[in-house]
Amino acid sequence: MSAIEALDVEFRYGSHLAIAASSFTVPEAAITALIGPNGSGKSTILNGIAGLIEPSSGSLTVYQAATRRRVALVLQTTKVNDALPITVREVVSMARYASAGDFTRLTEADTEMVDQAMERMSIMNLAMRHLSELSGGQRQRVFVAQGLAQDHDILLLDEPLTGLDLPSAQAIDDVIHDEQRRGRTIVMSTHDLAEARIADHVILVAGRVIASGTPKSVLTAPNLREAYGPALLHMEGEQIFLDDPAHQTTDGLHLHQGRSIHVEAIHEDGAKH
Repeated sequence: MSAIEALDVEFRYGSHLAIAASSFTVPEAAITALIGPNGSGKSTILNGIAGLIEPSSGSLTVYQAATRRRVALVLQTTKVNDALPITVREVVSMARYASAGDFTRLTEADTEMVDQAMERMSIMNLAMRHLSELSGGQRQRVFVAQGLAQDHDILLLDEPLTGLDLPSAQAIDDVIHDEQRRGRTIVMSTHDLAEARIADHVILVAGRVIASGTPKSVLTAPNLREAYGPALLHMEGEQIFLDDPAHQTTDGLHLHQGRSIHVEAIHEDGAKH
């Protein structure tokens, strides 16, 4: 069953065409990876799903569940002013204002949801710290906690693991899978082939959706060649390597559901080696 379906959807910023006519689906209660080169339109698709921008043509449908489908969007910390003079608890608490109202005091239930989100991201000890005092990984955990504290059925994450320290990457990776176990639909943008390979569903983007489906069917040599081009796509025999200087990985590995993952080679058929 699909949680989201796009049919010939197109997004523009003024006269600039960000995403050309594209069709794709996002399965319900699954982890979907949006992958593509820098500036390919991954964030535009996330913003479209979140309802922050409207399609210029075509349709993008977020199917309604028994209760209305609720969407939470977590931005990269690089897109947020982390020098704002507010504490970690205040940042996470902002997630509850959509339901409580701007001038309404948070209820006991609201406060409990904020506490639970902070505990899940292991940031309770940072509650009274300011964003400017935190590392990049800690700030990312704060914004993921803000997303968790919202009423949501769909969780959208804009490159949540990029450039993080290993403990933060592991904590966020763990909560992504915990969200899936709770029946939520997760869509996360990434530049990492290994992360995309172990998702349930993949959408490959390069100014339009090149392919949408299982990792094996999407992450093939022809599709990746079309998306990345010869400047970023390198082949050694049967193996393919991506070299995107805009997205350098951090040193080391993090465990993804008991497996170490990193950027790795794949063969022409998309098989991992």
